[in-house]
Amino acid sequence: MKKSIILLLFSTLLLLLIPMHTHAATNQTKIILDGQELVLPHDIEVVNVRNNIMIPIRVVAENLKFNVKWDQKTKNVNIEQASNAISLTVGKDQATVQNNTVQLNIAPQMIKNTVVVPLRFVSEEMGLRVGWNNRDKIVTLTSNNVSQPASPSHGNDAGTNLVHDITYANNQLVVSLDREVAPVISTLKNPERIILDFPSTNFGNMGQVPSGGSMGRLDVNEFPSVTDIRYSLFKNDPPQVRIVIELNNISSVNYTQQTIAGKFILDLSMANEPAPATPVNSGKKIVVIDPGHGGSDPGTISFTKKQEKHFALALGLKVQALLEKEPDIELIMTRETDIYPTRPERVKLANDLNADVFVSIHGNSVTAAPQISGTETYYYQRESSKALATLIHKNLIDALGFKDRGVKNGNYQVIRETTMSAVLLEIGFLSNQMEEEAMMSESNQNKAAQAIVDGIKEYLKL
Repeated sequence: MKKSIILLLFSTLLLLLIPMHTHAATNQTKIILDGQELVLPHDIEVVNVRNNIMIPIRVVAENLKFNVKWDQKTKNVNIEQASNAISLTVGKDQATVQNNTVQLNIAPQMIKNTVVVPLRFVSEEMGLRVGWNNRDKIVTLTSNNVSQPASPSHGNDAGTNLVHDITYANNQLVVSLDREVAPVISTLKNPERIILDFPSTNFGNMGQVPSGGSMGRLDVNEFPSVTDIRYSLFKNDPPQVRIVIELNNISSVNYTQQTIAGKFILDLSMANEPAPATPVNSGKKIVVIDPGHGGSDPGTISFTKKQEKHFALALGLKVQALLEKEPDIELIMTRETDIYPTRPERVKLANDLNADVFVSIHGNSVTAAPQISGTETYYYQRESSKALATLIHKNLIDALGFKDRGVKNGNYQVIRETTMSAVLLEIGFLSNQMEEEAMMSESNQNKAAQAIVDGIKEYLKL
């Protein structure tokens, strides 16, 4: 009997000495970045917390090459790459992306004196596509500029895609997926509804997953044109996710669709169709100036909580005043007051006019990183747009003296779908205290307006 008791005590002691993992350790998890496996230090542990892959911030900084700042006092992590920036706090299930608050599936945690953050969220917000092979425990990260063949999926049913997030803002439905898939889109009347059916698709790791034939819903209280957005697993075999957008007092609706970095985007235009613009046949060059945002779309928020839409309109009106003095230019404004033409309406206006130049005016912001500053100018693929962007950008840098962030190829709808030379200007960062002050001053707005006009005239050889 004594021997049995001694053996029992010895066994209990052994159990107490063995480390107990409250989180499922996944030391075997591999991270593949652009086809190359990341070699993680031996003391780095990738963990799985409630089906969320979490990585130490050391991996984010050293292996993914993002700029990471850790505040021990506030338990806050700032992660930056170029103009992208996110802010997370240990124990809080909300993050800040640019000036927006985003709900997390899981909060950053402190495990064994190491801060771990959700890999999928951080990677996607930094512009990486994320894949997960559940059988082999492999995370695949792909940069937007790298084409990589899809690895076979073993964790789900063969060929099944996964929905990880559904959001709606600024007349855009955004569905985050494992990989690109084209949904079947149909419409119904009375009431007006848009139905999206995603084939071979199930719900993945998202905050609210509807179960057993139930429906999930998005909060649409802030969107008077939308009555309801609901989603469900419409079929089980094969799986099919259905999303229904029910509209409120809308007599007609138009939409465009695109897929960018694993995100399916449905862009809605819910105004009655305006009469087609009449092409101008005056022999003058047609220039469309587009002050960004407006009306129900405030854009981003400045350091002193001012809205981007007001800055864009103020500068746009100054450009208008200068261009109206040009005898060889026919000027068209997408807006002259605080209204919100949708992005498809802005594109349609310029295309129907057969314009020569389209210039969209914006202010940048990364509230989580107020030190970021500078001017950047975007075009989309066309060499003519690049030439226009280069000229306006040079004039803006010379006039304002802000940091030169360069001329870049950007996939924005208003410059992608317009058919003429088109550019999108990010004059400076409203989230930067000094730059906001400069951008809001009348004298600097006048300088910026003149720089834009000079660039347009130089491009048009006027």
